[in-house]
Order: sequence, then C-alpha cells, then structure tokens
Amino acid sequence: MKSSAGRSRAGSPERGSRAPRARAEGPVRSPPSRPLDALDAFGRGEFPATLYLEGPAEAVKTALLAECRHAWRRRCPESPLARVLRAAESSVEEILSAYQGTSLFSPRELSIVLEVEDLGRSEKRIAALAAGISRPAGSSCLVLVESAAESPRKSLEPLRAASATRVETPSPGRAELLRWGAARLRRAEISAGTGALEAVVDACEGDALAFFSELEKLCAGTAASGTLGLEETLALLRPVIGADLPEYLGAVALGQPVLAAQRLGRLLAAGIGEGTVLFALANLVGGALGGWARYRELSEALRNRANPRALSLSLDAVYRAESAWKGGRADAVAALEQVTREVCAAA
Repeated sequence: MKSSAGRSRAGSPERGSRAPRARAEGPVRSPPSRPLDALDAFGRGEFPATLYLEGPAEAVKTALLAECRHAWRRRCPESPLARVLRAAESSVEEILSAYQGTSLFSPRELSIVLEVEDLGRSEKRIAALAAGISRPAGSSCLVLVESAAESPRKSLEPLRAASATRVETPSPGRAELLRWGAARLRRAEISAGTGALEAVVDACEGDALAFFSELEKLCAGTAASGTLGLEETLALLRPVIGADLPEYLGAVALGQPVLAAQRLGRLLAAGIGEGTVLFALANLVGGALGGWARYRELSEALRNRANPRALSLSLDAVYRAESAWKGGRADAVAALEQVTREVCAAA
C-alpha cells in the first residue's frame, strides 16, 4: 500500500508548496504582411476588420491608402467615402463609434486613423482602443496608420497585436515599384508600352516618393483606355516648373482657377498631404483678412482682389471643406478642388 507521502509526490503537490504558475505573456503579434499582399487583397475586394499600417516608407503608405479607398468605393457603393480621423483630435469613443457603428443606410464603413502614435501618451487610451478593435462589428474596416519612426514604438504593441492584419512598409525595390506601377495603371485603365514603367523607375532612381509622384502625373496626362508608350513617358517625365505650394497659392490669390487646379493636382501627385494644402489655403485667406500669413505678399494680393465679405465666405468654405473631408462626407481631393474654385472666384 502506497503511503500518503508517496501519493503527494506522485499526484498533487503537498500542502504548503506552490504550484508552478504559467508565465504571463504579452500580446502575440501576427507576422506582418507585405504591402503588395495587401494591394492584391484590395484588388479582390477583401478588407480586414482592422489593418495596422507601419514602417519607414511614407510614400508606400500613401499609395496603399489610395488603393484601399478606391477599392472600397468600388466594392461598397452604399458607403463609398472613407472617414478620416487623427488620433490627436479624436477620442477612443469616436474612433470606435466610426468603426463599430452601423445603420440601415451604411451597414459598413471604412475609417482611417492617421498618426496613431499620438495615442502613445496614454496607456489607458491604447488599452481601451485595443480592447475595442478586438471585437469587430459587422464588416467595417478600420485602418490605423503609424507614422515613420527611427525605432519601434513599444507603447503601441497592444494595437499591433489586436489588429487583424499588420502591414510593414520598407522601402520598395525595383521589382516592387514595377508592380505598383502596373497596378496603378490598371486602375486607370491604361496599358503600359514596352519599357514605359521601367523608364519611370530609372528616372526616379528607385526613390518611392518620386516614383509615385511621376506615376500620378502620367495617369493624369494619359487618356483612359489608352496606352502609355515609351516616347510619351519620356516626354511627360521632363521636369515641370511651378508645382510647389507657393505657386499654387499664387494662382489662387490671383483668381486663376485653371492654373490653380493644375498646380493642385501636381501638389497632390508629389505627395503633399490634403491637410497641408487646406491649412495653407486657410492661412492665405486668413492673412488676407488681417491674420498671420506665412506668404504675406500672396495674402495681400488676395485682399486687393476680394472684398472682406467675399474673403469671410471663402474662409468659411475652407473650414467646411475640411469638416466634410474629416467627417467622411466628401472625398478629400474633390473637396480641395471645390474650395479652390470658390476662393479663386472671390471678388
């Protein structure tokens, strides 16, 4: 007959001894996906419940977000516009409401939260958002975008782990840029002639920002269902003067809507953010009304052309455009084009 001591050794531990505890582990991150994998998924109309976008290549993030928004418009005509939020300006409740809230008219929504690193100042906000996105509602898609950093932000690990898909954006190589170019031309219904895309990559010396900028100009300068040949590509790749922000503001200040629209398109194609352009436009009009102006001479030119009432209406139009864009009620590019025409028409 076995003694009780023997049973204690073979079975449960003796009284007074401590059972070994399972080691507490932090959230486990899924391996990151490649940007081109996400691009292919968007092309198939597949959207994860939550997408965490990080990495050093900001140009790739911008291009991927553009493809995501286009694919969403095509796949979800009932709610085609993305709602864009900024972490510093939005509460966790607002972000989760945009993600989890549904209605009979829009059963699913695309929400994009920029500069999610601003949440890193509060562990409670990160924990609350991570808990919320781990419980998706319906078939909406939430995209969290982390700005580039020299080292990983450890405080954001709970958000990375809670996201259904995580995409890192290293600097793309030549082969990847060629695939990006082919996808962008395909979306514009443009076929590339032999050597056309290779010429773009060579002209940009592999720089992603320059490549995507030139690619947008090529798409804008080529008719839909057309062919982009090598000679035409080389002609369109020639440097264009006057595509910077002051030149755009100058066209607006002088009331030249056609030139302003052209320069606006070049700014956006060069990777300048919509928010940057809206802020500069508001500063231009605000300066004409007597406020601080970064480009004082341009604000004075606008003030000389338009009366105070027209300037007040123009500033209101800028604020309404920003509100409509951030609230997801209007496409950012369409809002910028409209408000550019309105300010140009002020008299």
